[in-house]
Amino acid sequence: MKHLLVKALIGSSLLLLGTTSFAQDRDRDRDDRYHQGDRDEGFWRGRLFERVRADLDHIQSNTPVFSGDEYRLVRVKEELGELQRKYEDHGYDSEKMEDVIAAMTRVVNDNHLAGRDREMLSDDLSRLRAFQEHHDGYR
Repeated sequence: MKHLLVKALIGSSLLLLGTTSFAQDRDRDRDDRYHQGDRDEGFWRGRLFERVRADLDHIQSNTPVFSGDEYRLVRVKEELGELQRKYEDHGYDSEKMEDVIAAMTRVVNDNHLAGRDREMLSDDLSRLRAFQEHHDGYR
């Protein structure tokens, strides 16, 4: 009886471990597809805010709910939305741009991110800074 119980416990453990490993591989494959897109200048032209928001949404989809990481992501998305609304009304706001960059910097520095996600957001941050310097040329 004891021998049967040990076999059942070992079998259950292996099954659980295999299922967990499969799920991680599946998530990694899905994540790889997101990062494989070509992010050249054509990708960004006229869609800076939408592209940054899509990257933030992608990262948020893999972020634990009700965590500090999610709070920072929600905050930067709110700031980005406010900046975009002002910009579309032809009212570039340098203070609001500073708020977006500061919030995005906190996400890059403080959130628990995969290496690729951190690189992607760092690139987004660089593009936001370039926009800040040359916003008149983006219309």
